[in-house]
Amino acid sequence: MTSDQASGLRMMNQPNNEKVKVIAVSGGKGGVGKTSVSINTAVALAEKGKRVLVLDADLGLANVDVMLGLRAERNLSHVLSGDAELDDVILRGPKGIGIIPATSGTQAMVELTQAQHAGLIRAFSEMRTQFDILIVDTAAGISDMVLSFSRASQDVLIVVCDEPTSITDAYALIKILSREHGVFRFKIVANMVRSLREGMELFAKLSKVTDRFLDVALELVATVPFDENLRKSVRKQKLIVEAFPKSPAAIAYQGLANKIMSWPVPSQPGGHLEFFVERLVQRPNYQEDKSGE
Repeated sequence: MTSDQASGLRMMNQPNNEKVKVIAVSGGKGGVGKTSVSINTAVALAEKGKRVLVLDADLGLANVDVMLGLRAERNLSHVLSGDAELDDVILRGPKGIGIIPATSGTQAMVELTQAQHAGLIRAFSEMRTQFDILIVDTAAGISDMVLSFSRASQDVLIVVCDEPTSITDAYALIKILSREHGVFRFKIVANMVRSLREGMELFAKLSKVTDRFLDVALELVATVPFDENLRKSVRKQKLIVEAFPKSPAAIAYQGLANKIMSWPVPSQPGGHLEFFVERLVQRPNYQEDKSGE
């Protein structure tokens, strides 16, 4: 990265150099409800007065705008091509949350050209939209793109269900992030469980294997129950926190939002959005990260 790009990033248009809390939501496999967790939590945070931006980082299968019944005229591909600025593609969702819709292509972030890297950095550095929290809804799996977004974020939420493949894939994601990318703390969301006890047992299953084989710290931050109102809200093309705010799942999302608001924003440069973008477009050097701890 050139010094001009870096200096431009440090002039982010966040007033008074405000820090932005950046949270990556990953899951290891598809079908665990990762996007539902991302956007329901975003709306719950907005209801508490936070300015929230959701980045649909599934660059191959955009679905945040679809789930909300929104139509994206432009998306991240138009930003990368220079045809639009990030502010131009932001959609407004429930409670005023901002959404950056994903591209329809399959190209991963780490496969972008140098010019596209520079364009992405410039796009973030020139954003006029102000926000407090950026939620990055990553793709499923352990692609380079998922790893890049996760290691660049301050907090990584892993959504897991009580299925063997979900637990196995969540473990694989945690393993590669810890061993190859220097991420050692993970916040776990037990999703679609039948009870709080089942959620705690699911967390215990995952913790047992990570404690045995990995040097990581897991924290259970939410247990979201299976809720029939979820299907009803999907048919209405509304989120459960909007359509059924007193339902068990909605209450769980509201509880998660409360926890997120209590998480400290790091005092080091990692609290700034430009640091997120710099880490996003740089290839990791794990040995350097490790030696610097």
